[in-house]
Amino acid sequence: MEKIETAPKNVLVDIVKRSQKQGMRGVNGCWKEFVNVSNKQLDNRLYDPAKWLPDGLIEFLKTFNNASYLNYFAKVVERHEIVEAIKKSTDRISPEQELFHKTVTHPHYATSYVLPSHKEGWVVIKNSKKLKEPECNTIYAVDCEMVLCDDGTDALVRVCVVDRDLKVKLDELVKPDKRVVDYRTRITGIRARDLERVTLNLRGVQAFMTKLLSEGAILAGHSLDSDLRALKIDYTRVIDTSFIFNYSSGPIFRRASLNNLCKAVLGSQVRKEGDVHDCLDDTIYTMKLVVAKLNGKGENVHNANAMKLLCHCIPINVSKEKLYEIIPGEYTIELKENIKGGDKYAAFLVFKSKREAGEAYERLVGDQDKDSSGRPQKRIGAFGTMYVRKMAPDSDVVNNNVRVVSKKRPIEDESTTPLKKLKTNEKKPEPKEKVACDTCDGYLNEIETLKKQLSERDQEVSRLRAVIVFNAKKEFGF
Repeated sequence: MEKIETAPKNVLVDIVKRSQKQGMRGVNGCWKEFVNVSNKQLDNRLYDPAKWLPDGLIEFLKTFNNASYLNYFAKVVERHEIVEAIKKSTDRISPEQELFHKTVTHPHYATSYVLPSHKEGWVVIKNSKKLKEPECNTIYAVDCEMVLCDDGTDALVRVCVVDRDLKVKLDELVKPDKRVVDYRTRITGIRARDLERVTLNLRGVQAFMTKLLSEGAILAGHSLDSDLRALKIDYTRVIDTSFIFNYSSGPIFRRASLNNLCKAVLGSQVRKEGDVHDCLDDTIYTMKLVVAKLNGKGENVHNANAMKLLCHCIPINVSKEKLYEIIPGEYTIELKENIKGGDKYAAFLVFKSKREAGEAYERLVGDQDKDSSGRPQKRIGAFGTMYVRKMAPDSDVVNNNVRVVSKKRPIEDESTTPLKKLKTNEKKPEPKEKVACDTCDGYLNEIETLKKQLSERDQEVSRLRAVIVFNAKKEFGF
């Protein structure tokens, strides 16, 4: 707790917000309940932790006595310390370490790489020097495949590791330690029979990775945090290829898929649309991206998606030739695999430039709409109802229709904003605009809670469906 109490305000705010998102409760309940009790004499209750003084935030965090939660909070502090130490570093560094720095100082690093390594079964591989870099510039790339288990969790089923020369250091199937209900064969290419003679388990993989990284080598991966979660390994000397390239179009960061990033940087794709994943191919292409970046390629990556429009819900009786008649412009058509079957399909309309794609979209006659992620699309009435959607987001649209441009002051600058004390016996009038703002904050918090509950229910439904399918296959011998 001492480490948490001495943390700067922006870190305390981050911890409190994480506790909100994950539904963590202290002795006196969650953050909202704590605020209600602390400010019970006020009509205007401050639910935004960024508007609190550090002492108030620390008082809330002191209500937690669950060791698992406290370890998680300490991990958040540690990640922020690593970022700050690297930002302040003035030492000359190698190109390999520059990519490590670029990953760790990325705005989404502290969010993505706070791993639950305090939990049972996790391994923490320590650096040789705390918060300092060893001289080792060796890089390994890793990729993992996971299956769904009967308790709703994922388990490692295959892992591949290559070195900078693309020499394979590890390519093995892994025996899950839980009952598998979905091998995700369409993605992994793995079936139950493939694991019948497999003896390597997660602990064996962890031992191999610990030995491999013990001298301070850098571990690379695409969205590497997901692979580390599968491996149950916490390691800080990392390069994330989804962070080191400026791929996103617009001000909102969106991780590019490995396939799209390889097409943009390397000029070749890992696989065709709908093909089964090959774990080794993914690992090799990830290392190719790292080497390309070290060689100065991909500094101004063009987002290939910005050149496309997605046409979906197309009736199967509408041919490619008909699409050219319906949608104006010069483009090529890439058909998407009709995975769900049925009487409709989808296709990408690939233009020569982002400008041409935008102009073609503007010329379309149809009702303006938005998809579930807030991206603009038009409903076209010809040949039934189908949709044409932009692949690159507008500058003011993000998920769930939240505007990108925020007028709020960044957390780091809010120390200059007058803050309300934790407790007071005097009711102070607030401007009407302020009351409305805080009321909105309360509503937004409630919306986030409901969205989280809905997501959890969706996950539970998916898990139960997988269990039902597994039991049906077992009963009828499929």
